[in-house]
Amino acid sequence: MKGPELKLSTTTRTAAVSAALAGTLALTACGAANERSGTSSEGSGSSAEQLTGDLVGAGSSAQQAAMQAWQAGFNTAQPQVNFSYDPVGSGGGREQFLAGATDFAGSDAALDDEELTEAADRCGASGVFELPNYVSAIAVIYNLEGVDELNLAPATLAGIFTGAITNWDDPAIAADNQGATLPDQAITPVHRADDSGTTTNFTDYLSQAAPEVWTSEPDGEWPLPGGEAGNQTSGVVAAVTAGNGAIGYADESQAGDLGVARIRVGTEFVAPTPEAAATVVANSPTIAGRGEHDLAVEVNRATTSADEYPIVLVSYHIGCVEYDDQAKADAVEAFIGHVISEEGQQAAADAAGSSPITDDARSKAETVVEAITAAA
Repeated sequence: MKGPELKLSTTTRTAAVSAALAGTLALTACGAANERSGTSSEGSGSSAEQLTGDLVGAGSSAQQAAMQAWQAGFNTAQPQVNFSYDPVGSGGGREQFLAGATDFAGSDAALDDEELTEAADRCGASGVFELPNYVSAIAVIYNLEGVDELNLAPATLAGIFTGAITNWDDPAIAADNQGATLPDQAITPVHRADDSGTTTNFTDYLSQAAPEVWTSEPDGEWPLPGGEAGNQTSGVVAAVTAGNGAIGYADESQAGDLGVARIRVGTEFVAPTPEAAATVVANSPTIAGRGEHDLAVEVNRATTSADEYPIVLVSYHIGCVEYDDQAKADAVEAFIGHVISEEGQQAAADAAGSSPITDDARSKAETVVEAITAAA
């Protein structure tokens, strides 16, 4: 390996994200890969073809705990590949990749139109790949004494976070919870204070599922005044925990002992589960007009299927379909192949509480991974 190895001590996604945003941690490790014919389905077996060289990524801090897990599976089989990932944030990761400073990016958002133009310059005629490899349910968490179960329709939830609904015994909340005793208690909505992929996905849900109430555009920065703000996931969870009557949104894995609301999907109220989160992503259409190997999705937040949970964070791995040399192409293919494998997805779920992608999503991703190659 080249240089000293810095090992993450992160044990939860909250701690990992906090460390990443503070700039105090970097993830550096050796890589692993399988033979090109079996990379994406077999994980990191001992029979893997031995690769060499460097593999450099940067981007999403939300992926950091998962990246630690992928490191563990990727480290054993390929000790001669020097792999590093800098959790600088999604925007920084995309910028570095498009500038040619890294081999791939982790991003909580797909490339926009301007970035796709830059990607064509970066990657050439073969184009760019975008794979939604990291899926995490976003829970609506609450702290309300005497209320152990809570149902919320999309319009009700949007009304709470716009400030139109201010008390827990509001008729709209009562209509969602027939037969329940709701207290005469003020609502304290809690949102993220920092620019956040979680906020982007949460506000995208509100704008799709309750457009008549939530009229702001999806944004990583909270767009409305009022309420209480917390830095990072840990800050939101702490603020909700501290205040009776508080409600917020956070990665489902970080909900702890707080109440988790069920959200109306169609005619039923649905709780966040890994399966339901992965299913809504798998069943959402890819964004039209993109390349053959670009699987960026337009998440169907307005789904009416009770098998799907629509408030999810979707995070991508972004790279070139064609690289300048074979060693680089092999390393990217091997790493992404491990990420999408059953082994890799389960390791991320165990470490970060993410939702393993469906078999159908894996099959589509495998086709993309197998296409990664080097310039002739």
